[in-house]
Amino acid sequence: MTAIDRAAYPRFKRVVPAREPAEAFTPTVAEVAWAREKTQSDQHLPALVVWLKSYQRLRHFPKLDEVPTAVVEHVRGLLDLFGEVTAEHDADRTAKWHRGLVRSFMGVKYDSGKARAIAEEAIRRAVTTRDNPADLINVALEELMRARRELPGFSTLDRMVAAIRTETNTALYTMVAARIDLAAKARLTRLLWLDPTSGRSDFDRLKTPAKAATLGKLKLRLAHLQALQELTAPFTRIPAIPLIQLN
Repeated sequence: MTAIDRAAYPRFKRVVPAREPAEAFTPTVAEVAWAREKTQSDQHLPALVVWLKSYQRLRHFPKLDEVPTAVVEHVRGLLDLFGEVTAEHDADRTAKWHRGLVRSFMGVKYDSGKARAIAEEAIRRAVTTRDNPADLINVALEELMRARRELPGFSTLDRMVAAIRTETNTALYTMVAARIDLAAKARLTRLLWLDPTSGRSDFDRLKTPAKAATLGKLKLRLAHLQALQELTAPFTRIPAIPLIQLN
């Protein structure tokens, strides 16, 4: 599971700046009139307005309990509702109805399948040059924003990235393994054997850092470099391996 903090998925901040509710979540007169016309209870009115302003800000519908208290209180105050009036849908069908109202008001045609297809295409284009899951999620978000699509849930994008990375990397590993002959595979396997005397493997020795820049140490590094070149020589004949940024 990719940490949502590492991606650019739009969401509410843990601490809402004091000026943000007024700047970003103040409904217009027309929006308030529309919401009053579409609702019949005090609880549904702030719920609909909160979702409308949240959707305008985030391009998706957060759970009402994820909306900061400061935002809900700001909207409730502008609607002239008492403090004990909560913003709630009280039923799944009401929440579904409100989502449809907001999309219609915003002129958004909801198509979850199309949104997922756009995200998948963007991820597949990027996965051959990027490997970090958060980076791939951000690529999908950028493309969805450009297409003015409602954002899928973060977990949906995360699962999509995980599946595409697994598929792509497995195909890459399979391709590389098929192009390495038995002798080269044996040499790679020997890298992991532990020397019973030193307790070190050749792979461990390959990672030995350079010492001080003296003449003797430079000669040792040249010998080390030559050993690396001899080790990698069989793999220079493997063409068309995509360059992936492992960041």
